[in-house]
Amino acid sequence: MSRTSQPPWASGPGELLRHGLELLKQDSDVKRRLAMISIDNAVELMIKTYLGLPYRVTGLKISRKDYQEFAESFPGLLEALEKYASNKLSGIDLGEIEWFHRLRNQLYHQGNGLTVERDKVEVYSELANLLFENLFGFRLVEPEDDATKLLGDFMAAWVDLERTTTKAAEPYYQSVNQRPMAPSGSIRVLRSNNLISDSDLSEINRLREIRNQVVHGAVDHKDVISKEIVKDLREISIYLSRRLGN
Repeated sequence: MSRTSQPPWASGPGELLRHGLELLKQDSDVKRRLAMISIDNAVELMIKTYLGLPYRVTGLKISRKDYQEFAESFPGLLEALEKYASNKLSGIDLGEIEWFHRLRNQLYHQGNGLTVERDKVEVYSELANLLFENLFGFRLVEPEDDATKLLGDFMAAWVDLERTTTKAAEPYYQSVNQRPMAPSGSIRVLRSNNLISDSDLSEINRLREIRNQVVHGAVDHKDVISKEIVKDLREISIYLSRRLGN
């Protein structure tokens, strides 16, 4: 998407996110803290912006009163995003977003002497990039180094896998569950209906474990995400898409 065709309401969150990534390039304790704060501010603003857009843009019916109430707090924004726009959360776990927000608060309110590992800021920036793309329809920032590109490729491939499995599972739970099921739940539904095999399930769980370890900060993404891992994830996503008819 060219800059001229990008929606004008995305410019504010986009500027904040770009600023955070620019700060991260200047690697130091202070710059990493500031980058984390800027990225988190961008996440908050992009949610506020999207949920505050006119009905003709998003198709969401949100009263001014409801908006004013949930926009007062970050947890309120996350709950509203899940309630009104859960279809925009592919690849996004709101619990993880809230965890990074709390880490940001620690840095902001107790910043003297505190630092944050670079890989945590990189992972949060990639989650922010994914959320931005989900909400506004285009990817804001492309990674500049190989390790960060691999992280982006891995997260994008995970989004494809989630969308494939969630769509295939919809007919089996839609009638009894008004909210889209979590990706792990969708995969269990597919297995219980023999739409995926035990070996498929084992491979998905292996890759999910890698994804969770990276996002939760248990490991540095540079140590575990390789070209082979990204290839494995893409292959299982393509295989399941064909098998499930997506």
